[in-house]
Amino acid sequence: MSSKRKLRDIIGILKDKASLIKANLSTKRSISSIQVTVIRATTHASASPPRNHRISAIISAGDHSLPAIYACINAIMDRLHSTNNPYVALKCLFIFHNIMAKGSLLYKDHASFSPSSGGHNSLNLSGFYDKSDVETRQLSSWVRWYANVLERNMITSRTLGSYISPSSRLSINFDKIASHKENNTGFSNSVTELESLVCMVEGICDAPESQYCQKIDLVHEIMILVAEDYRSTQYHILIRLVELTGRVSRLSYLDLSELILCLTRLEGCRKKLNELFIRRKNDLFWEMVSQKKMEMEKVKHERERQSFLLWNVDENSAELTWSSQSFGKNQLLVAAV
Repeated sequence: MSSKRKLRDIIGILKDKASLIKANLSTKRSISSIQVTVIRATTHASASPPRNHRISAIISAGDHSLPAIYACINAIMDRLHSTNNPYVALKCLFIFHNIMAKGSLLYKDHASFSPSSGGHNSLNLSGFYDKSDVETRQLSSWVRWYANVLERNMITSRTLGSYISPSSRLSINFDKIASHKENNTGFSNSVTELESLVCMVEGICDAPESQYCQKIDLVHEIMILVAEDYRSTQYHILIRLVELTGRVSRLSYLDLSELILCLTRLEGCRKKLNELFIRRKNDLFWEMVSQKKMEMEKVKHERERQSFLLWNVDENSAELTWSSQSFGKNQLLVAAV
């Protein structure tokens, strides 16, 4: 370990101690205890993910009351936006992700409130960059990517009206879903929902290429949570594709075009997703995507063909009308002569 790295670690430890002292000096003991728990869960010193009991303590603290929820979210966001250390930032985001997956509905609602509006709980970390060394520069790209994935998670959840992150490991029977046909008649929001879900998948696909960082325990645990989000996203996409069964012919031309574009973009993510999640290839899912896309393209092509034929008929009719009018005028001229 270089002397520069040792000095940075020592400074990080001192920062953690100073933050703990400051939190303990607070006169509001309930808030102070939450701040201390968050600081201990997001130390500078370790590359390991926060311990389970500390994450559980933060989640359970927010289940008690609304003030406790505010205190937990504020403590995490204060920690996140006041650090330049990628390990601390990734731990804060990891805790936030756990809240989105395992917290109460009220907890999730307040955690995800207007994430893109630039408020205090905004996860916009596009400018995050620690240039101390090669490792911190690489980890900084993971911070930016992870924050963007969580932002997209919350945006997609609001679009769907339900949260993407599952509270426990999903066990999805894709065969059963694919053989099931919904009887819903409303499809007005499905184009918007599929667009948002595909954006979620594209955000996950933007994961940094660094193989070294993926071996770090913290990054590995992050990828496990993201993999569950991806699986949940697949589930929501598949449900909406199944709902399209028997309806493709009734979709408007604009909806067909937008859905085909969405599914094309989704197919473009397949290779990267297979590399990121080797055990989650789900061939049935991709077969369904390809099948629905081909079905839509066939309907769209047929409509374009019919429109072309109608246009030709109208054009020919116009030519015939013009020709008959010209012929009538010529006859009148001959008669006059």
